Amino acid sequence: MRSLFALTSLLAYFASAVSGTALTYKLDAHEKACFFANVEQKGTKVAFYFAVQSGGSFDVDYSAVGPNEKVILDGTKERQGDFVFTATEAGEYRFCFNNEMSTFAEKMVDFEIAVENEARAQLPSKQGSSAEQTSVLEESLLKLSAQLSTISRNQKYFRTRENRNFSTVRSTEKRILNFSIMEGALMVTMAGLQVFIVRFFFQGARKGYV
Repeated sequence: MRSLFALTSLLAYFASAVSGTALTYKLDAHEKACFFANVEQKGTKVAFYFAVQSGGSFDVDYSAVGPNEKVILDGTKERQGDFVFTATEAGEYRFCFNNEMSTFAEKMVDFEIAVENEARAQLPSKQGSSAEQTSVLEESLLKLSAQLSTISRNQKYFRTRENRNFSTVRSTEKRILNFSIMEGALMVTMAGLQVFIVRFFFQGARKGYV
């Protein structure tokens, strides 16, 4: 019962210590979209992850800008990125995706912005519980949290690969269909042209014979 109480307290702490946003956004051609995260304390860890799921060459321009318009991260024509940085000052941080380079292709972008405070809260103590029990349980939860984070990253990676493969398959099927239609039309045109040429030869031969 005591372990269950400590476990509940730790889970409540981890839930309150990390705030994040995971979204999927359709970025139209020539569009620039920005998303914002508020950092309340200096020294807070900020995690930024994105992956282009479909559209064009699966690439997009991105940037992360701090409260004083200081560029923290930027890149062009990147397929995905996974970054963690320490906020040097409190305030509003801006994360932008830019698809202005694309003339007609829209992009489907998965991204996540997480703000985490590394400071550990003081766990509420209960009569009869030892500090060693709490410390061992806390370390176990920290290991579980790291493993879950790794699993989550792997799932995102495999989902991105799956979406890109499906997009490639759909594009290939579309090209095969278009090529088959063009090939069929070309065959019909050639057959009609051959019939016309043969009839023209026979008509010319008959006129010469008469």
